[in-house]
Amino acid sequence: MNIQEEQKQPDWTESLTVKLAIIGTMTLLLLIPLTMIKSIIKERENNQIEVEESMMEQWGDAQAITGPVLHIPFYKTVIHKETEEKLVVKKWVHIMPEDLTIKSNITPKTRYRGIYKTTVFNSEMDIAGNFLLDKKQMEKYGDLDYSDAVLSIGITDNRGIKGITEIKWNTTPLEIEPGLKCKDLVREGISAQIPLTGELTHKDCNFTIKLNVSGTRSLSYCPNGKTTTIELTSSWTDPKFTGSFLPNKREITPEGFEAKYEITHLNRSFPQIWQEKEYAIDDRTLGVELFIPNNHYQKSLRSAKYGILFIILTTLVFLFIELSKKKEIHMLQYLLVSLALVLFFSILTALSEHLGFNWAYLCASVCTITLITSYSKTLLKENSLTLWVLGLLTVLYTFLFVLLQLQDYAFLAGNIGLFVILAVIMKASSKLKLNTYNQTFKTN
Repeated sequence: MNIQEEQKQPDWTESLTVKLAIIGTMTLLLLIPLTMIKSIIKERENNQIEVEESMMEQWGDAQAITGPVLHIPFYKTVIHKETEEKLVVKKWVHIMPEDLTIKSNITPKTRYRGIYKTTVFNSEMDIAGNFLLDKKQMEKYGDLDYSDAVLSIGITDNRGIKGITEIKWNTTPLEIEPGLKCKDLVREGISAQIPLTGELTHKDCNFTIKLNVSGTRSLSYCPNGKTTTIELTSSWTDPKFTGSFLPNKREITPEGFEAKYEITHLNRSFPQIWQEKEYAIDDRTLGVELFIPNNHYQKSLRSAKYGILFIILTTLVFLFIELSKKKEIHMLQYLLVSLALVLFFSILTALSEHLGFNWAYLCASVCTITLITSYSKTLLKENSLTLWVLGLLTVLYTFLFVLLQLQDYAFLAGNIGLFVILAVIMKASSKLKLNTYNQTFKTN
């Protein structure tokens, strides 16, 4: 008796639609550990910032140098609002230099605390110039007390002053005092008393200053001379020029950088001379930041943002292999491969704190690719299919590394890469007979 074998209808749980739904749900759930890894990266980065702030408290803050400025006092009679009593108060006239030349050599240093590091600097400055005391212009301010004139230099953080500081007025050394007698323009710095007479000319008002200042992150200047020339040199290879002015000339080489600024009084918003607080002196500054491009925490965080893309693409490759080569892959195996991809980002962050980002990326990616490839060989049992998985992972990790190295073109390159990947997926999916998926496995 011939019994016709009836083909068993597949269960609804074996349909492609259900499997895709399960894979999609699993992918969304994997966003939770990815988010946790991003939180850990941010936490470690915050620890780095705390170390930098602690270093700043001990070494010196970001430094801004203002001046020198010549202050000459005058006395003004005012009436007290409540008692109507006449009071004589001390006011100041502020005079900017005619010619101001600043030469600064910035020496960067790296300081460590545990596994964290930060960049600090020392700057040796030679400052020279002169003042012009225009008698007619000075007379409009009344009787000025030239004998009590003060030369001041604004410094953001006096703790950063290192070594011997010298101020010479017409080759005569001046006694330097901490703090500022006149705080109309800036609040912190150093000053020196200058015995002047009202008959001095600009030839008699030359000055030279030697100043050694340490700080962290950045160094900036206020170009307050009628003609200001500032030359910066350093062995730092990644300068970020900041402020309202860019260098007229600059050269950046593997040995460091050189930058030169030439600025006149027409480029600023305050005159050569004024009284009290009529103008703000620090609204036009220039300087350099010892920029660390894409530090390892920033790169690790950027790489983790691509985690979901890695999971989706790798899952699609396994799914295409399952459909085209009739290799049944269990959902647990999809999950294990995805978890290995997620773990990569945590390993990358941990290793980068000790090895630097590039070596950490190499180690973490080689380990992850080796793990998934060897697991794929056990699942697929075909060398050719295993090589497809190896090739995909190698391309993905290479592509991500290139993106992380780019700065200006990372967004453009990323979009081009995603477009190409999508085109390849669409081409591959067009060759699949998705409606025969239910007959692929488990027939009687």
